[in-house]
This record gives sequence, structure tokens and C-alpha cells, in this order.
Amino acid sequence: MVFAPDTELELRTVVHLINTAANQAELLGTEADLASFLDAERFTGIRSGTPEELASVHMLRGQLRALWGSSEEAAVEIINRLLRAGRALPQLRRHDGCDWHFHATTPDAPLRDRMSTEAAMAVADVVRGKEMGRMLTCAAEDCDAVLIDLSRNRSKRYCDTGNCANRAHVAAYRARQAGI
Repeated sequence: MVFAPDTELELRTVVHLINTAANQAELLGTEADLASFLDAERFTGIRSGTPEELASVHMLRGQLRALWGSSEEAAVEIINRLLRAGRALPQLRRHDGCDWHFHATTPDAPLRDRMSTEAAMAVADVVRGKEMGRMLTCAAEDCDAVLIDLSRNRSKRYCDTGNCANRAHVAAYRARQAGI
């Protein structure tokens, strides 16, 4: 295991959030889409379900996307800004079948504050562990989705948004066969 289980879970959530806007798609177009996303990611706490809340999550998504490909110093600046804006106060919690893990806001804090501080804390662990090389963009030429490589051997290169890895492997196979 590279990171604590709650950090890995939050890193996956960050990737899923960023990828809701990958490849010219908009998978969080409505408040209902956001609610479905939050349910799928098992995100706890209050939600307003308003257009303003959706807009704030869209803004957060862009800020988190900027972390991929940034320098360590730029990432630290973004992380610290998110933590300050969310008035982060890390505390251990255990709920909903999950063992002890960090939350950096109260359950009644605005959704954007909860999402941004938890994401910032997870990415802070990546930076502190000198593992920013695990924050990748999909290797498929026609895909701009992001991924977090949590494999031991650092071998993940394709996103989970579609079938990028399968398409690349089929193309490589066909190229090898054409050369025979």
C-alpha cells in the first residue's frame, strides 16, 4: 500500500471528479448529476442541491485538475489555498463502516469546503510522500482524463473513463501482426 486507505479513496474520488469533464464531456451538468456522483462516491454530510453548489463543485474540479502536471511548489500553493479556504481543522472520525480516517471540516460545512479540504489533504499526502509522479494524464492520444497510479510497480498508464487501455493494446497487437 502506497497511502493510507482513506487517502487512496479520496484520491480516486478526486480523479473521478476531474474526469467528469474529460474529453469534452460534462457529466455533472445538473444538480441531480452531482447528487448521483456524491452518492456513488459515498460522500457524506449536508448538501444544498442548488445551482450555486454545482457551480462551486465545477470551480473546485478545475482547481484540482490544475494539480495534474503541476510542479511540487505549484501543487503546494493550490493545496494550501484550498485548505485555507475550507478552514481546515483535521480530525479523526469513524462512520458508515469506515475505520478511523481524517475529515478536515465538520459534516455541516458547505459541500465545496468538505470536498476541497478532503481532496487537498489527500493530494498533500502525495506531495509529502514525493509521489507526484503517480498523478498522470491518460496515455491514450485522444484522451485528456487523469489517473492516479496506485500500483506497486507504477505501471498504470490509462484512465478508467472508457476503454483507452483496451484500444491501445488492440492497436499495438494489430501493429505487431502487420509487421509479421
